[in-house]
Amino acid sequence: MNILFCGDHNAEDGVLIAILSLLKNSGAKELHIYILTMYTQSAKKKFSPFSKHAADYLKTLLLKQNSQNTLKLIDCTGLFVQEPLLANMSTHFTPYAMLRLFADEVPQLPDHLLYLDTDLIVRRSLISFYQQDLSDTEFIGVLDYWGRFFFHNIHEHRMFDYVNSGVLLLNLAEIRQTKLFAKVRRLLQTHTILMPDQSALNYFARKKKIAPRRYNEQYKLQADTVIQHFTTSFRFWPVFHTQTVKPWEVDRVHEVLNLHEYDNLLNRYLDLRGNLVKK
Repeated sequence: MNILFCGDHNAEDGVLIAILSLLKNSGAKELHIYILTMYTQSAKKKFSPFSKHAADYLKTLLLKQNSQNTLKLIDCTGLFVQEPLLANMSTHFTPYAMLRLFADEVPQLPDHLLYLDTDLIVRRSLISFYQQDLSDTEFIGVLDYWGRFFFHNIHEHRMFDYVNSGVLLLNLAEIRQTKLFAKVRRLLQTHTILMPDQSALNYFARKKKIAPRRYNEQYKLQADTVIQHFTTSFRFWPVFHTQTVKPWEVDRVHEVLNLHEYDNLLNRYLDLRGNLVKK
């Protein structure tokens, strides 16, 4: 399986957890991990890229399970400088959330590619999801749990069609042909958008398919969940509020979410995370 992550230095913990969960559920299937990163800064903040040391350590974990596994850290600074998405550099999302939009310009990436956000845990095998036919398809994704109620793509005929961009099975060959990512990049250079790449991808996509909720569970763990995505969600008790708990916030996973499903995985993460930092 070809897996894509994007992020800066702060994404290293999330990628470690995601890779540990992939290794647990991949069986003998080869994993080929690609991580896009870059050097950049916004008007308010300077960011550090995903470190080579962390990438090298993650590679050792992959190779320990299967000598055919691979990991490539790819610097996309040059691509981002050529097409800076200036209008969305200072949103509450980091610029690294938009790096996936340059995947069509990265020759090292294979055409059949599963993009994953760095705040999720793979709970079961992804093989059947990954092996779907992508003919005449730009991407396959899952409806955004909350956004489906508020956003509707007028080009679609179904009531709910707004896809969450945290889990996307990509057909890069088709995306290059339709210029989907190029259209999104042009828009984000000049227009500030609330949910930048996600909303733009939904607007421009003409060949997307919608997968069952279990492949990107964004609200609460279900019996059939394959991927649990720890997004910001709304809670209505005792008063209306937003709630954000990430997998690497292990104490909050226990105390706020009352979730112990991943205790073995997260304990291993806590044991290994110190290796991400260069001594």
